[in-house]
Amino acid sequence: MATKTLYVGNLPYGVTEDEVKELFTQWGPPGEVRLIADKGFAFVDLDDDKAAEAISAVNGQDFKGRALRVDEARPRRDRGEGGGGGGFRGGGGERRGPRW
Repeated sequence: MATKTLYVGNLPYGVTEDEVKELFTQWGPPGEVRLIADKGFAFVDLDDDKAAEAISAVNGQDFKGRALRVDEARPRRDRGEGGGGGGFRGGGGERRGPRW
């Protein structure tokens, strides 16, 4: 069975994975639910055939006082390798205090 991953945003803080899963049960048993609670969003895997219907029904729905944003999840962007350059290039030496 093919699945689609849905992005569920604008979740209230304190929501649980079980509560998010419960939102989508009427479109079949959700697969994995990945809750990123400190950011207020989750990813939910649903059967491919039911995903569009679930998006239409749940997007904009009030959930504990917050209007949910539901859409098909986009693939994660490749951030590339390497770190940031830049930053402070300190010289060695002794610090002498202000120059007046």
